[in-house]
Amino acid sequence: MSRRLQLAGLLLASLFCAAAAGEVYTYVDADGNRVFTDQPPGNARRIEMAPPNEMPVYQQRAAPRPTESPAPAPAYQLLRILFPAPDSVVEDPAGNLMVTVNSDPALLPGHNYRLLLDGQPAGSSGRSAVFALENLDRGTHQLAVEIIDSQGDTLERTPSQPVHVRRMSLSAKRKVKPCQLADYGVRPECPLKDKPAPERDIPLIPFI
Repeated sequence: MSRRLQLAGLLLASLFCAAAAGEVYTYVDADGNRVFTDQPPGNARRIEMAPPNEMPVYQQRAAPRPTESPAPAPAYQLLRILFPAPDSVVEDPAGNLMVTVNSDPALLPGHNYRLLLDGQPAGSSGRSAVFALENLDRGTHQLAVEIIDSQGDTLERTPSQPVHVRRMSLSAKRKVKPCQLADYGVRPECPLKDKPAPERDIPLIPFI
């Protein structure tokens, strides 16, 4: 690189530095050389410099974190009543019935089973898959089972299914097992009003 180009580069760098610092002046010295400076003598002329190109500085903002949606409650693949079968007939003299249920997956923590009899909760909910119903009226009833959470909200529910309860009549019970004197007032089919009166011993009258 020639000395002339080096001087030109230094001159341009000086001009830019001077422009950044303040004003730039030029004049011709006694040897006839053009001089640029920021400290002008008496015969210097100020040079109008174009404003430097400045780029605004933008502060990069952190990207907002995606909002995490709550994890959905796990779904049960299967919920059903194992016993009694739908539309089955249950014969029990006292109208008692055992209901068993099943779910897949198994009951999760914080969840309970609740049995519905004719649309109303039967007994208390719990984690046991067996429900004991007692003294059901004869006739047709509707059974369903739910899975509820700790707040009592229903998570899953089976369709209602009918079950027919047959109870032996009192007269049929008396035929199967006749009432004894000690049974009256104890067995429902042996009410006290039907208790026979005790037989009186008639004393023998001697013949004269």
